[in-house]
Amino acid sequence: MRKVLVVGGGYAGFYTAWKLEKKLRTDEASVTLVDPRPYMTYQPFLPEVTAGSIEARHVAVSLRRHLPRTHLIVGSVVHIDHAHRLANVRPADGPEQELPYDTIVITAGAVTRTFPIPGVADDAIGIKYVEEAVATRDRLLTAFERAATLPPGPERRKLLTVTVVGGGFTGVEVFGEMLSLATALLKHYAELSVDELDFHLVELRDRILPEVAAEPARWVVRHLEKRGARVHLGASLVSAKNDHILLSDGTEYDNHVLVWVAGNQSNPVVARHTDLPVDRAGLFRVRTDLRIGTPDAAIPDAWAAGDNAAVPDLASDSPGGSFTVPNAQHAVRQGKRLAKNIVADLRGRKVKPYRHHSLGTVATLGLGKGIFQYRRIVIKGPLAWLMHRGYHVLAIPTWERKVRVALVWAAALFYGRDIVSLLSVQHPRAEFIAASLGARQRREAGEPTEPVAAGAPAHFPAQVPDPHELTGDHIAGSRSHPG
Repeated sequence: MRKVLVVGGGYAGFYTAWKLEKKLRTDEASVTLVDPRPYMTYQPFLPEVTAGSIEARHVAVSLRRHLPRTHLIVGSVVHIDHAHRLANVRPADGPEQELPYDTIVITAGAVTRTFPIPGVADDAIGIKYVEEAVATRDRLLTAFERAATLPPGPERRKLLTVTVVGGGFTGVEVFGEMLSLATALLKHYAELSVDELDFHLVELRDRILPEVAAEPARWVVRHLEKRGARVHLGASLVSAKNDHILLSDGTEYDNHVLVWVAGNQSNPVVARHTDLPVDRAGLFRVRTDLRIGTPDAAIPDAWAAGDNAAVPDLASDSPGGSFTVPNAQHAVRQGKRLAKNIVADLRGRKVKPYRHHSLGTVATLGLGKGIFQYRRIVIKGPLAWLMHRGYHVLAIPTWERKVRVALVWAAALFYGRDIVSLLSVQHPRAEFIAASLGARQRREAGEPTEPVAAGAPAHFPAQVPDPHELTGDHIAGSRSHPG
């Protein structure tokens, strides 16, 4: 049997493997998928995970459960030698190993684009993975608990200050959802007022949401400002050191939650650790049929799609041609086309080009708020929000996940969002370590060592991380996603 290696379990990789299982005969080829995580994250739902509107586990699609015939390796591909059909794989545990293959499909995605700005590496958190969305939500919820115990003043206002850097779709959706959550929380905190909320959206360009037309983008800015937010256009983050924000337009303020969604960049394995051709941006040169190569010649048995590939956009009206936008809508459909083309190629049939006309763009701006655009048609408000939910609950793979998400939404109609913070899960052993050290100290001092009564405060030694303090060293940050 031929060995098919899929590098990356995101949208394109998951759908490629999923469809290959359905189309390949069991004696025709074996499929191996390598990814650092054993699940595919449905990223369009991460803003709603951040706001507590969706349960975190429901946006993670188990690869083992839904790809039963695919051999899954939890690890990272660190080098690809296509000339010899070998991939070097670094598993989560154990030594690095060489993995031979006959056909390779590279859908490793992109990694978060960052800059050497003081304080960002220490305090910022991305919204690319479900762990990051959960940590962001928990930190905001915990900030409300802490602020409610403080008197009005700078410290309380700092805890209620949020900064989102990046005005693309993800940044605007996360910002709108977090603002919606914070506003809704106020009814549970009589001590706090809406005037103490301080939300900042920072975008380097002179507009947000480049995927929509200029006027709808301006409407979104006005809509967010009407809700009390501040949108800084044409501004960049200069420093975030010591929880103090400095912008290029001179704005300064103390900040508590810093979310970094300033775009993506090419995967380092794609850009530097393969003998396959890449362009100046570090993306694979891909033909219209998703084979790696040039329009004149394809490289045998090498395919790519998704955010790590420059896929020609046959549906574009640009005279010079263009590439497909790196979003979920294209990645899902490219994965399906990849599977069909690989099967056709294995069976000696003709492969087909990838072509997809956009279905429009839709974004959530918080509970009951959204915007949709398809060509000249623009819809705003609750209807656009419902369209966002309807489209994505249909788009998330597997009926099991669709049903789970829909049930959570239905429960929220009657009971509202879940506002419990589980920030302490970042340090699950903190209380146990504190109790153990406290017992040892009491024993050394000759004091009784009976356990502390339930609910009583335990001694919290300095070396144990305070679960209320979430720093860059303690959060699950962005991973380099080579596999």
